[in-house]
Amino acid sequence: MSQIPVNSDTIFSVSSLTSFLREILEATFPAVTLEGEISNYRPNASGHLYFTLKDEGAQISAVMFRGRAAGLTFVPKDGMKVRCKGSISVYAPRGNYQIIITSMEIAGEGNILQILEQRKKKLAAEGLFSSEHKKRLPFFPQTVGIVTSPTGAALRDILQITRRRNKCVSVVILPALVQGDGAAETIARQIQTANDFELCDVMIVGRGGGSLEDLLPFSEECVVRAIAASDIPVVSAVGHEIDWALSDYAADVRAPTPSAAAELVVPIQSEIVQGIEACKTEIYDAMKAKVERLRLMVKSFDPYHLEVRFRTIEQPLLARFDNAKDALLENMRRKAEDTKQHINQCVQVLESASPKTILARGYAMVRDGETKRIIRSPKDTAAGRTLEIIPAEGAIRATVV
Repeated sequence: MSQIPVNSDTIFSVSSLTSFLREILEATFPAVTLEGEISNYRPNASGHLYFTLKDEGAQISAVMFRGRAAGLTFVPKDGMKVRCKGSISVYAPRGNYQIIITSMEIAGEGNILQILEQRKKKLAAEGLFSSEHKKRLPFFPQTVGIVTSPTGAALRDILQITRRRNKCVSVVILPALVQGDGAAETIARQIQTANDFELCDVMIVGRGGGSLEDLLPFSEECVVRAIAASDIPVVSAVGHEIDWALSDYAADVRAPTPSAAAELVVPIQSEIVQGIEACKTEIYDAMKAKVERLRLMVKSFDPYHLEVRFRTIEQPLLARFDNAKDALLENMRRKAEDTKQHINQCVQVLESASPKTILARGYAMVRDGETKRIIRSPKDTAAGRTLEIIPAEGAIRATVV
């Protein structure tokens, strides 16, 4: 660090004085841990984060460059209390000192987040967040129940959107504390009341934005269990889009904001009317076409059309019958011819093997005159025996000499 002149007669330029002060601060506070509340949060398109850290008595400018900001595990927002580590520097063009942050974490919320995570695991293990238990929102609810603060901005937003989208939908307000002591119990009690008396067709449970502590009632076990046990479909709308509570996991639908919840549960009346008109036109056209088809069908049942239809059915059948008859007769004729030819062949074979045919060729059969045994060899007879010689016609008796 350069030597700073202390002579009261020394005249500084603004740049030189700022340079001296910068050297002093950077040398004195090379690493510092600072705790404060975020204010005027301005994320830059390049990825750098600019904001102010303040407490009850003072404030300091802060910057976190893109490389460091990419490692954050949460999204900073105004009102969030954080603990930062970094170094003090002076931004010469504006002549103000600032902290250049290297790391940042939520201050005072660490224990709360840990408790909520443990509670979330416990309730999830009991099945309170299971998707199997989620109910569908009614398409056209007649009555919407709202469990929230009667004086909060969330209620005003929901009522305004409901009136704008559909004036036919009724609203039942179930007033409840949304932060502080006893808030969770009143929220759970109002949810139970809506179910006991069947006050509405769908229910919005939520509030506007706030700190983590402000949103804690919607993460209490009694509220989560009341939402999970509700027979009425529940839309959880707690805080802004980046805010989460355990009620979001137990509800049938989670809305990023109360306004978005109203848009989810309240259909636009004009769109419903247009849809009904479109359905009416479609049904009318379908019925008209059906009647026309029936008229044509009835017309086809007069005597002339019936005869034409009968002939149309009959002619192919008659043609098939004639074809079948001709084919049958032809098959029978061929079968008879084949059988006749086969019989002739058999007769020829039998006639060629007949003894009469053989005798007709000049042969004769010789047999013993008494025993009628066929004589095939001279040894089969003896001198003096009577023989019977049978030629093709007649018979000759002879005696063996």
